[in-house]
Amino acid sequence: MDRFTSDCVMIVVIAVILILAVKYSIPHFKGEGSCCGGGSKMKLIKPAKLDKVIAEKTVLIEGMVCDHCSGRIHNALNSIEGVNAKVIRSKKKAIVKMARSIDDSEIKRIITDLGYEVADIS
Repeated sequence: MDRFTSDCVMIVVIAVILILAVKYSIPHFKGEGSCCGGGSKMKLIKPAKLDKVIAEKTVLIEGMVCDHCSGRIHNALNSIEGVNAKVIRSKKKAIVKMARSIDDSEIKRIITDLGYEVADIS
């Protein structure tokens, strides 16, 4: 190959790499990417329908940066028997309704085991 052809091939290869990098970076910057090991659409556990709510707690959570993060917390909390949880990433919180008494330390442990920080439970 002559010099011109090899330069053109190199430019095309670099352009393709840049296009792919931008394409896969945009969802991450929108908060939809795989910052915490995700990347694909996560199937959320359907929150339990509670016959009787005996307590409701607001949990402030630090470290949620994408939909996958909030989905992981949603699934972990809603897997607890007697819990109906709604995670609101934009407000950095989860609303946890309970049909039975659950200690704050259990809620905190579940969230911190996922790698997030519980700032407050009220």
